[in-house]
Amino acid sequence: MRFGVIDGRASIIDGGELIDVAEASRSLFSHDAAAIWPVWSEFTAWAAGNAAPAERRPLPPDAEFGAPSPRPAQVLAIGVNYGDHAVEAGMELPAVPMVFAKFPSCITGASDPLMVTQPSVDWEAELVVVIGADCRDVAAADAWGVVAGLTVGQDISDRDLQFAASPPQFGLGKSRRGYGPTGPWLVTVDEFADPDDLAISCTLNGQTVQGSRTGELVHTVPSLIAYLSGIVELRAGDLIFTGTPSGVGFSRTSPLYLAAGDVLVTSIEGIGDLRTRIVGGPEMGATV
Repeated sequence: MRFGVIDGRASIIDGGELIDVAEASRSLFSHDAAAIWPVWSEFTAWAAGNAAPAERRPLPPDAEFGAPSPRPAQVLAIGVNYGDHAVEAGMELPAVPMVFAKFPSCITGASDPLMVTQPSVDWEAELVVVIGADCRDVAAADAWGVVAGLTVGQDISDRDLQFAASPPQFGLGKSRRGYGPTGPWLVTVDEFADPDDLAISCTLNGQTVQGSRTGELVHTVPSLIAYLSGIVELRAGDLIFTGTPSGVGFSRTSPLYLAAGDVLVTSIEGIGDLRTRIVGGPEMGATV
């Protein structure tokens, strides 16, 4: 199942058609995606029966895609989780996951432009896990059972702010407004032949800047869920940004950063493309 927020309303996406959840369920489930996460298991049980053909309508060509989990309680992110990214960053592979928080106010959807007001804004293509149930102390063998689905994300980073202090302040540097694009929708785990090994790539203005597979993750999705849930309570709708492969802008011989007019496309096998338009704010001498 593909679940998303279309024109502000929780929806199931089936090919070129959509099903409005509130309408099809006769308001059993809300049009507000955030209200569905606490009852995710009940929702998926209802959705398994699908909606009658009359409940379907074509996906509008100008549809606006919001974040599949628009107001997560927690956004946990993992640093240095691909070996090639550790090499380019000049860092050792962490023996345990390197965890930091992105503040939830940074989360946006696929149709939201990214406003760049700083000179050193970087990209980081990431597989994002959406938690489907409140949970603690989940064994790695059981971890996929608490995952609602997977989506595409960008851990946008203001490098100057990130490294302004010693030690670095990852949370602030990665949490400006719009610095957590996700989408265009969530895909439930049953849709993947192997959710542990998916192609991931990123292009900037049509040029490939990142390319890898999630099978290269140092700490896998199940191990991350086991580790995190052993420390904090994971809640339905929470996001886990799982880390980025090599190819980010600040590690290049001549650093490359995002600017107004750029188009960033992040793709993950079996999910789709997250297309992010970059616009400039007043400090950058440009407007939307």
